[in-house]
Amino acid sequence: MKNTYRTLLGLAAMLFCLSANAQPPVLIHSHNDYCRTVPFYEAYSQKVASIEVDLFYRDGELLVGHDIEDLKPDMSFRKLYLDPAVEMFRRNGGQAYNDPSLELSLMIEIKSATEPALSCVAEALGQYPDVFTGDKAIKVVITGNVPEPADFCKYPDFISFDGDVNRSYTAGQLARVAMFSLNFRDYSSWNGKGSLVIAQEKKVREMIAKVHGMGKPIRFWGAPDAPTVYYTFYNFGIDYINTDKPAQCAAFFSDWGNKNFQIGVSRSNASGVTGTHKLDKTTRDFSGFQNEKLQLSKPVDVYTPSFRNDGAHRKIKNVILLIGDGMGINQLTAAEYANKGLTITQLKSVGLSKTCAKDQFTTCSAAGGSALATGERHFNRHIAMSEDGEEYPSLTDWFGSLGKATGVLTLGNVVDATPTAFYGHNTERDDADDLTADLLDGHVDVVCGSGIREFTKRNDGRDILKELSSVYSIIDDSGKIASTQGKVLCIDQRMDIAAQEDNLRLLADATRSTIQKLQQTSRKGFFLMVEGAKIDYAGHSDCLPGSIIETLSFDMAVAEALRFADSNGETLVVITADHETGGLVVVDGDEQTGRVLGFYFSDDHTPSLVPVFAYGPYSDMFSGMYRNIEIPRTIKALVK
Repeated sequence: MKNTYRTLLGLAAMLFCLSANAQPPVLIHSHNDYCRTVPFYEAYSQKVASIEVDLFYRDGELLVGHDIEDLKPDMSFRKLYLDPAVEMFRRNGGQAYNDPSLELSLMIEIKSATEPALSCVAEALGQYPDVFTGDKAIKVVITGNVPEPADFCKYPDFISFDGDVNRSYTAGQLARVAMFSLNFRDYSSWNGKGSLVIAQEKKVREMIAKVHGMGKPIRFWGAPDAPTVYYTFYNFGIDYINTDKPAQCAAFFSDWGNKNFQIGVSRSNASGVTGTHKLDKTTRDFSGFQNEKLQLSKPVDVYTPSFRNDGAHRKIKNVILLIGDGMGINQLTAAEYANKGLTITQLKSVGLSKTCAKDQFTTCSAAGGSALATGERHFNRHIAMSEDGEEYPSLTDWFGSLGKATGVLTLGNVVDATPTAFYGHNTERDDADDLTADLLDGHVDVVCGSGIREFTKRNDGRDILKELSSVYSIIDDSGKIASTQGKVLCIDQRMDIAAQEDNLRLLADATRSTIQKLQQTSRKGFFLMVEGAKIDYAGHSDCLPGSIIETLSFDMAVAEALRFADSNGETLVVITADHETGGLVVVDGDEQTGRVLGFYFSDDHTPSLVPVFAYGPYSDMFSGMYRNIEIPRTIKALVK
């Protein structure tokens, strides 16, 4: 028995470490806790605020169970709840959790007669005054067969009671009431799908207001138990979320700040970094999303295209391909609602693209980017090269052969998978030495992004920057691309920083400058690839605010491309993604305020369809659903 008890304590400690999240925005009540596989510990590991136990008094013993026929001698209150609570409290140095901001209540539902059950409870708990009395004590709340309010004073002060909204309390009696628990079915028949009937919602809100008017928290039991209910009750202002699924409920509310976003609302309590783990070899210098900077004071301006040349079947001189790395439909949805509009989503020619790799259902950025660059399917990790080592020509190669200028621009590491697919060839995306050496042939006129380490910290010992300086003018400021003579290699380390209010236009300004440079380079026209790299980073980091801000930064670059297309009349603009990252789902929000609530299913790529938008001559050719390889193939077929 002692070894079993120690094993359970070890399990609790392990689960506690695994679920060590910041304080949730609501209090979670573990209902029917004794029904868990491991009572007390499963809920405790999720840092719930309240744990409920149904209790019967039988032959001098306090036994746990839902009905009297369920009672078993080994299901005692002491074994399942009292001893574990005392042990964890003492292990945490005299507090319920190792986080002093968190509190814990034991809600004891007395299902047999109030007496002698309640006196037996008081006696058992009274043996541990260090645990159940004092400012940091585990609170005790009695529900079920609660004594008459006039008798509250007969019990120790550390015991409080569940209130009844149909009773009247004196001030002294109300002081002993910890909360009010109401049967949800007395007010609503809602099944947890969609929303409450308006009349029933009104009743629920009236009861919330009544309880809050007494200065007490409220809990509804008997309510449906699902994510839609969680955020609905949160929005209603219900204090305790009643759940039979504490792990699911806690996961829903965990890391709450990274699941919510609203422009103009301060995140003053946000601190630290989201996404400090390294995503892959070339993102080692990314410092993560600085939580206190994941906010915008005002919406981003949206450009309204003229549509003057949109869909016209006329000559295409220039092509701008913009790739939102990791940008699925829900990434755009979140940004659209948060900003109350996007430049991208105004476009009329819309398609859907399949992104699967040749050898895997879910693509990596190498295979996804290479498919968009070459029009050929790839194995994962391959950069514009077949599994047999055949180099596939990219769009920069093809446009260069027509005498047009070419450019590769990324708001990320220039040696990461997507940009390298447009200038390099390799069977391994992390072979930075060979990929940077591919630039020596100078077939791309402008290359811009971060990643100085990939050029200076090499395994082969070559001074590749010195070699490249014979081909390129090497600069470190993307704002100087247009004014720099010759071919340009710009390693701007600002491109490695997450998008935030003070640098939000960085990609857009670099896009405009690069377009100007490519116009100067060739009168025959140009091809430019622009990547919004960190939408993907945000997906890998489960960071909705980061995703929205990065998507808005990307949308500003799209606006620059469309402005040029409108002024030029011979420019095709195509916008898509190499894949979706994170399985983002937008589950709640408010159109009027721009509040968005979203959850990531994963921290990796998914095979979800991604959107394709097109603008300018022949934009209608990009409607429908197709594989990603059809995008570059269609571009080449249209550019004669």
